[in-house]
Amino acid sequence: MNEKSSSASGSPRLEVDDVVVVDTKRVRTAIGGTVVGNFMEWFDFGIYGYLAVTLTVVFASDVPAPWGLLVTLLGFAISFLVRPFGGFVLGPLGDRIGRQRVLFLTMAMMATATALIGILPTSAQIGLWAIIPLYLLKMVQGFSTGGEYAGATTYVSEFSPDRRRGFWSSWLDVGSYVGFAAGASAVALTTAITTSVSGENAMVEYGWRIPFLLAVPLGIVAIYFRLRIPETPAFEQADTVATHADDPMARQGLVGIVRHHWKALLIGIALVAATNTAGYALTSYMPTYLEKEVGVSNITAAVATVPVLLVMSAALPLIGRLSDRIGRKPVYAIAAGSALVLLVPAFLIMQIGELWAVMVALCMAAVPVAFYVAISASALPALFPTASRFGAMAVAYNVAVSLFGGTTPLFSQALIDLTGNTLMPAFYIMFFAALGLVALLAMRETAKRPLLGSMPTVETPAEAAALVERQDSDPLIDTSTMPLAIRRG
Repeated sequence: MNEKSSSASGSPRLEVDDVVVVDTKRVRTAIGGTVVGNFMEWFDFGIYGYLAVTLTVVFASDVPAPWGLLVTLLGFAISFLVRPFGGFVLGPLGDRIGRQRVLFLTMAMMATATALIGILPTSAQIGLWAIIPLYLLKMVQGFSTGGEYAGATTYVSEFSPDRRRGFWSSWLDVGSYVGFAAGASAVALTTAITTSVSGENAMVEYGWRIPFLLAVPLGIVAIYFRLRIPETPAFEQADTVATHADDPMARQGLVGIVRHHWKALLIGIALVAATNTAGYALTSYMPTYLEKEVGVSNITAAVATVPVLLVMSAALPLIGRLSDRIGRKPVYAIAAGSALVLLVPAFLIMQIGELWAVMVALCMAAVPVAFYVAISASALPALFPTASRFGAMAVAYNVAVSLFGGTTPLFSQALIDLTGNTLMPAFYIMFFAALGLVALLAMRETAKRPLLGSMPTVETPAEAAALVERQDSDPLIDTSTMPLAIRRG
């Protein structure tokens, strides 16, 4: 190859060989292997959320009301409080040894911990000590998921073509919400079958174990797919970048990530908080809210929630495609604006208590969630350079989810108990939506652009040639952020 030429300004120029061509079939294989992990993670969330009231009887039967339910929800919150530690360890590790290897590790840990919950002793067998192993396994789950979503979003964003990153990355969260719906469905079916066979106490006696034990076959399938996914082209190019304390584009440890990328971290934390307070209220907390505050049965809650989640999941790729056309920032603005407008009416309608009212309310609550999560996997990783993307994503995502997202069920229920106002979950979500709007003011648009520290990624050789031809007049191309020197090696 000839020596790489430079523009008049001294910036290096792209050649066709520099552009990464990833065909659609390879993108589908890579993203499919990543989606299964998110499915597994949210399958567990669905189980735990819909069994929260049952698990209170199983693990905290000696705790007086209403503290028993809060003890169970605390187990959910604890898993999220551990997530940053998992992120701080697994994120930088993924920047050193690769995305694929860490994603395999997180999948194995998550599946094992979920399955082990299904064989735990109950409070009827060992008293209040029963809650301790439950908390410990939730901590293992939290540690593994500290690297799971950060790694999965990093992976899919790096594998996706620049101009269709919103569409392809949105499939990651399709897996998330389909997984949650599957968990909810597993609980509903188990409840219906065991109750018809063994009576009303069947779920407390043994039925609650069945959904958790389903993690065994599901985990085996997910681990198999994780073993088949390749490493991302972006990581393979950036892997030889030496760590340099003064270079923000080089691989950094936690201190360097905070030092060089603190502004992007704050933007990411605000957007993740807005996204996940809405998301976890709709999913993990809604079963508890519907049973305790609205008075509907566990099965009715599942019947109402599952179709809403499935319809919302089907809409995510459409919203992702929309973000490829109009940009990530406008879609985020739609998400936050709809949260401010729709949530109070949604919770008021929910109080009617009829199935139709619950479904209408859930559809309204799902609108901002859909617009938020459809672009999370494409917008958030793009805030950070390739060499430190996994570690920086792990910090931003897990700090926000641990402090604000995963604690949403606990804080929402505590605020209701404290004030007696059943609209408090809506106000809690709206507060973070407003913070998300403020963060958008400082966020740069990343749609259609190559990722920081990565070569452009396209789907065909013809597209690569056209991109190189127009690079001098294309405002989306900035070769100063690309590892061209490494490509020359």
